[in-house]
Amino acid sequence: MGVQGCGKSTVGRALAAARGFRFLDGDDLHSAAARAKMASGHPLTDDDRLPWLTRIGETMAEAVDQGKPLVVACSALKRNYRDLLRSFVPTLVFAELYGSQELIAERLTHRNHEYMPPTLLDSQFATLEPLAADEAGLRVDLIHTPDEIVGLIHKGTLTDDRS
Repeated sequence: MGVQGCGKSTVGRALAAARGFRFLDGDDLHSAAARAKMASGHPLTDDDRLPWLTRIGETMAEAVDQGKPLVVACSALKRNYRDLLRSFVPTLVFAELYGSQELIAERLTHRNHEYMPPTLLDSQFATLEPLAADEAGLRVDLIHTPDEIVGLIHKGTLTDDRS
């Protein structure tokens, strides 16, 4: 989880490969209308995100029911979004990739996303509610490389820095 440009898809794909799991980029489940809205520079509202989060939750629940482990890249910026996803999969664990807004803005200058313009980064940081101490998961500082992040998560040795 995390804002655009933090490396969710890169780390998620690599983590899934390291664990022999399937990978799903949550962006693939956005509706055409949501993609168009973001492409036009308008952030999604909670109402826009609800059907998308529901599709992700249903997909994860189906994978669990089938015994097919799945790593999902999803922004899950708010606690209530993560609560909704956990309503589908109560054992869900999150890894929040975080860094400064300046670092991520710089990364976005090197990325061309199909429908997520860098101008939406401010709204993502304004919406972001970091993973809380009582939520299953960990926060990972982007001072680590993607390979280091995957290795630390894979080994389960990452020190969580939530308060």
